[in-house]
Amino acid sequence: MIVDTHCHIYRSEMENADEIIKQAAENDIHIILNGTDPLSNREVLELSDKYENVHAALGYFYTFADEITDEDIVLLDGQLKNDNVVAVGEIGLDYYHTKDNRDSQIVLFEKMLNLAEKHSLPAIVHSRKSMQDTFDILKKHDVVGSMHSYQGSAEMAQEFIKLGFFIGVSGPVTHTNNKKIRKMIRKIDMGHILVETDSPYLAPQEKRGEKNTPLNLKYIIGKIAEELDMSEEEVIKITSHNAMELFNL
Repeated sequence: MIVDTHCHIYRSEMENADEIIKQAAENDIHIILNGTDPLSNREVLELSDKYENVHAALGYFYTFADEITDEDIVLLDGQLKNDNVVAVGEIGLDYYHTKDNRDSQIVLFEKMLNLAEKHSLPAIVHSRKSMQDTFDILKKHDVVGSMHSYQGSAEMAQEFIKLGFFIGVSGPVTHTNNKKIRKMIRKIDMGHILVETDSPYLAPQEKRGEKNTPLNLKYIIGKIAEELDMSEEEVIKITSHNAMELFNL
Protein backbone atom coordinates (compact mmCIF):
# COMPACT_ATOMS: atom_id res chain seq x y z
CA MET A 1 0.00 0.00 0.00
CA ILE A 2 1.14 3.53 -0.87
CA VAL A 3 -0.32 6.56 0.91
CA ASP A 4 -0.75 9.90 -0.85
CA THR A 5 -1.15 12.10 2.21
CA HIS A 6 -2.49 15.20 0.47
CA CYS A 7 -4.91 15.53 -2.46
CA HIS A 8 -7.78 17.74 -3.61
CA ILE A 9 -9.54 15.23 -5.83
CA TYR A 10 -13.19 16.11 -5.57
CA ARG A 11 -15.74 17.23 -8.12
CA SER A 12 -15.44 20.98 -7.51
CA GLU A 13 -11.74 20.66 -8.47
CA MET A 14 -11.72 17.77 -10.97
CA GLU A 15 -14.65 16.59 -13.06
CA ASN A 16 -13.17 13.09 -13.31
CA ALA A 17 -12.54 12.73 -9.55
CA ASP A 18 -14.25 9.34 -9.32
CA GLU A 19 -12.22 7.95 -12.20
CA ILE A 20 -8.94 9.10 -10.64
CA ILE A 21 -9.85 7.65 -7.25
CA LYS A 22 -10.66 4.31 -8.88
CA GLN A 23 -7.32 4.35 -10.73
CA ALA A 24 -5.56 4.97 -7.42
CA ALA A 25 -7.39 2.03 -5.85
CA GLU A 26 -6.35 -0.23 -8.72
CA ASN A 27 -2.72 0.70 -7.94
CA ASP A 28 -3.13 0.12 -4.18
CA ILE A 29 -2.85 3.85 -3.44
CA HIS A 30 -4.73 5.21 -0.45
CA ILE A 31 -5.36 8.95 -0.55
CA ILE A 32 -6.11 11.56 2.08
CA LEU A 33 -8.45 14.13 0.57
CA ASN A 34 -8.10 17.61 2.05
CA GLY A 35 -11.06 19.95 2.17
CA THR A 36 -10.59 23.72 2.36
CA ASP A 37 -14.11 25.17 2.73
CA PRO A 38 -17.68 24.00 3.52
CA LEU A 39 -18.32 22.77 -0.04
CA SER A 40 -15.13 20.74 -0.45
CA ASN A 41 -15.39 19.37 3.09
CA ARG A 42 -18.82 17.99 2.22
CA GLU A 43 -17.48 16.48 -1.00
CA VAL A 44 -14.56 14.88 0.86
CA LEU A 45 -16.92 13.23 3.33
CA GLU A 46 -19.12 11.91 0.50
CA LEU A 47 -16.13 10.39 -1.31
CA SER A 48 -14.69 8.88 1.87
CA ASP A 49 -18.02 7.13 2.40
CA LYS A 50 -18.00 5.86 -1.17
CA TYR A 51 -14.42 4.58 -1.56
CA GLU A 52 -12.38 2.42 0.81
CA ASN A 53 -9.08 3.96 -0.31
CA VAL A 54 -10.21 7.52 0.52
CA HIS A 55 -9.65 9.10 3.93
CA ALA A 56 -10.96 12.53 4.92
CA ALA A 57 -9.17 15.62 6.18
CA LEU A 58 -11.43 18.60 6.82
CA GLY A 59 -10.54 22.22 7.46
CA TYR A 60 -10.83 25.84 6.41
CA PHE A 61 -7.99 27.28 4.35
CA TYR A 62 -6.34 30.68 4.74
CA THR A 63 -8.04 32.01 1.59
CA PHE A 64 -11.35 31.91 3.45
CA ALA A 65 -10.06 33.67 6.58
CA ASP A 66 -12.38 36.66 6.09
CA GLU A 67 -15.41 34.56 5.15
CA ILE A 68 -15.69 31.73 7.69
CA THR A 69 -18.46 32.35 10.23
CA ASP A 70 -19.12 30.99 13.70
CA GLU A 71 -21.77 28.78 12.12
CA ASP A 72 -19.12 27.34 9.78
CA ILE A 73 -16.93 26.49 12.78
CA VAL A 74 -19.84 24.71 14.47
CA LEU A 75 -20.52 22.80 11.24
CA LEU A 76 -16.89 21.66 10.99
CA ASP A 77 -16.82 20.72 14.67
CA GLY A 78 -19.67 18.30 14.03
CA GLN A 79 -18.18 16.90 10.81
CA LEU A 80 -14.90 16.06 12.53
CA LYS A 81 -16.73 13.40 14.55
CA ASN A 82 -17.15 11.32 11.37
CA ASP A 83 -15.26 8.02 11.56
CA ASN A 84 -13.70 8.61 8.12
CA VAL A 85 -11.93 11.77 9.28
CA VAL A 86 -8.21 11.27 9.94
CA ALA A 87 -6.98 14.88 10.19
CA VAL A 88 -7.84 18.57 10.34
CA GLY A 89 -6.62 20.04 7.08
CA GLU A 90 -5.81 21.76 4.93
CA ILE A 91 -5.16 24.63 7.29
CA GLY A 92 -2.38 27.16 7.79
CA LEU A 93 -0.90 30.49 6.77
CA ASP A 94 0.20 32.00 3.47
CA TYR A 95 1.76 35.44 3.08
CA TYR A 96 2.99 34.90 -0.48
CA HIS A 97 0.28 36.94 -2.20
CA THR A 98 -0.61 39.32 0.62
CA LYS A 99 -0.07 39.95 4.31
CA ASP A 100 -3.04 42.30 4.51
CA ASN A 101 -5.21 39.67 6.20
CA ARG A 102 -2.42 38.20 8.34
CA ASP A 103 -4.34 38.71 11.56
CA SER A 104 -7.50 37.02 10.31
CA GLN A 105 -5.44 34.15 8.90
CA ILE A 106 -3.88 33.62 12.32
CA VAL A 107 -7.26 33.73 14.07
CA LEU A 108 -8.66 31.07 11.73
CA PHE A 109 -5.51 28.92 12.04
CA GLU A 110 -5.80 29.02 15.83
CA LYS A 111 -9.46 27.97 15.64
CA MET A 112 -8.53 25.03 13.42
CA LEU A 113 -5.79 23.92 15.80
CA ASN A 114 -8.20 24.17 18.71
CA LEU A 115 -10.51 21.78 16.86
CA ALA A 116 -7.62 19.41 16.17
CA GLU A 117 -6.86 19.37 19.89
CA LYS A 118 -10.52 18.89 20.81
CA HIS A 119 -10.92 15.90 18.50
CA SER A 120 -7.41 14.47 19.06
CA LEU A 121 -6.66 14.68 15.34
CA PRO A 122 -3.39 15.51 13.57
CA ALA A 123 -3.22 18.73 11.55
CA ILE A 124 -2.19 19.06 7.91
CA VAL A 125 -0.50 22.45 7.74
CA HIS A 126 0.20 24.75 4.80
CA SER A 127 2.89 27.39 5.32
CA ARG A 128 4.18 29.69 2.60
CA LYS A 129 6.32 32.74 3.37
CA SER A 130 4.98 32.39 6.92
CA MET A 131 7.22 29.75 8.44
CA GLN A 132 8.12 31.54 11.68
CA ASP A 133 4.54 32.51 12.50
CA THR A 134 3.43 28.96 11.73
CA PHE A 135 6.07 27.51 14.02
CA ASP A 136 5.36 29.95 16.86
CA ILE A 137 1.63 29.14 16.74
CA LEU A 138 2.13 25.37 16.56
CA LYS A 139 4.38 25.54 19.62
CA LYS A 140 1.38 26.77 21.63
CA HIS A 141 -0.81 23.80 20.73
CA ASP A 142 -0.75 20.14 21.70
CA VAL A 143 -1.03 18.97 18.09
CA VAL A 144 1.04 16.73 15.81
CA GLY A 145 0.68 16.44 12.06
CA SER A 146 2.30 17.06 8.70
CA MET A 147 3.89 20.08 7.07
CA HIS A 148 2.25 19.94 3.66
CA SER A 149 4.55 20.23 0.65
CA TYR A 150 7.27 21.63 2.88
CA GLN A 151 9.60 24.11 1.19
CA GLY A 152 11.65 25.45 4.09
CA SER A 153 15.15 24.70 5.26
CA ALA A 154 16.40 21.44 6.75
CA GLU A 155 17.13 23.27 9.99
CA MET A 156 13.54 24.50 10.28
CA ALA A 157 12.25 21.05 9.31
CA GLN A 158 14.08 19.66 12.31
CA GLU A 159 12.28 22.14 14.55
CA PHE A 160 8.89 21.05 13.24
CA ILE A 161 9.91 17.42 13.71
CA LYS A 162 10.66 18.17 17.37
CA LEU A 163 7.05 19.35 17.70
CA GLY A 164 5.83 16.00 16.35
CA PHE A 165 5.35 16.97 12.71
CA PHE A 166 6.22 14.97 9.62
CA ILE A 167 7.60 16.59 6.47
CA GLY A 168 5.46 16.30 3.35
CA VAL A 169 7.44 15.86 0.12
CA SER A 170 5.63 16.49 -3.16
CA GLY A 171 6.21 17.16 -6.86
CA PRO A 172 8.67 20.06 -6.47
CA VAL A 173 11.31 17.60 -5.19
CA THR A 174 11.57 16.45 -8.83
CA HIS A 175 11.78 19.94 -10.34
CA THR A 176 15.14 20.54 -11.95
CA ASN A 177 15.76 23.93 -10.28
CA ASN A 178 14.54 22.96 -6.81
CA LYS A 179 17.78 21.85 -5.20
CA LYS A 180 16.69 23.16 -1.80
CA ILE A 181 14.13 20.40 -1.20
CA ARG A 182 16.50 17.67 -2.34
CA LYS A 183 19.16 19.03 0.02
CA MET A 184 16.59 19.11 2.83
CA ILE A 185 15.51 15.47 2.48
CA ARG A 186 19.14 14.36 2.60
CA LYS A 187 19.48 15.98 6.03
CA ILE A 188 16.39 14.60 7.80
CA ASP A 189 15.56 11.06 8.80
CA MET A 190 13.26 9.02 6.53
CA GLY A 191 11.22 8.23 9.63
CA HIS A 192 9.82 11.76 9.39
CA ILE A 193 8.97 11.94 5.67
CA LEU A 194 5.56 11.61 4.00
CA VAL A 195 4.86 11.55 0.26
CA GLU A 196 2.03 13.51 -1.32
CA THR A 197 0.95 14.85 -4.69
CA ASP A 198 -1.36 17.79 -3.85
CA SER A 199 -3.36 16.66 -6.90
CA PRO A 200 -4.43 18.28 -9.15
CA TYR A 201 -1.60 20.72 -8.37
CA LEU A 202 2.21 20.55 -8.13
CA ALA A 203 2.80 18.04 -10.91
CA PRO A 204 6.27 16.46 -10.94
CA GLN A 205 8.87 17.44 -13.53
CA GLU A 206 7.86 14.57 -15.80
CA LYS A 207 4.25 15.82 -15.93
CA ARG A 208 4.71 19.61 -15.82
CA GLY A 209 1.77 21.39 -17.40
CA GLU A 210 -0.65 18.53 -16.70
CA LYS A 211 -3.16 18.02 -13.92
CA ASN A 212 -1.52 15.98 -11.20
CA THR A 213 -2.89 12.63 -9.93
CA PRO A 214 -1.89 10.12 -7.23
CA LEU A 215 -0.42 7.88 -9.95
CA ASN A 216 2.42 10.41 -10.17
CA LEU A 217 3.61 9.44 -6.69
CA LYS A 218 6.01 7.12 -8.50
CA TYR A 219 8.08 10.09 -9.68
CA ILE A 220 8.31 11.56 -6.17
CA ILE A 221 9.20 8.17 -4.68
CA GLY A 222 11.77 7.62 -7.42
CA LYS A 223 13.48 10.96 -6.77
CA ILE A 224 13.61 10.38 -3.00
CA ALA A 225 15.09 6.93 -3.59
CA GLU A 226 17.69 8.40 -5.94
CA GLU A 227 18.68 11.19 -3.54
CA LEU A 228 18.93 8.89 -0.51
CA ASP A 229 20.46 5.90 -2.34
CA MET A 230 17.58 3.65 -1.34
CA SER A 231 15.29 1.33 -3.25
CA GLU A 232 11.85 2.61 -4.21
CA GLU A 233 10.37 -0.29 -2.24
CA GLU A 234 12.12 0.97 0.91
CA VAL A 235 10.80 4.49 0.37
CA ILE A 236 7.26 3.17 -0.07
CA LYS A 237 7.50 0.96 3.00
CA ILE A 238 8.83 3.69 5.29
CA THR A 239 6.64 6.58 4.12
CA SER A 240 3.50 4.44 4.15
CA HIS A 241 4.32 3.28 7.67
CA ASN A 242 4.81 6.93 8.70
CA ALA A 243 1.43 7.86 7.23
CA MET A 244 -0.39 4.94 8.83
CA GLU A 245 1.08 5.78 12.22
CA LEU A 246 0.33 9.51 12.05
CA PHE A 247 -3.16 9.24 10.61
CA ASN A 248 -4.15 5.98 12.32
CA LEU A 249 -5.03 4.33 8.99
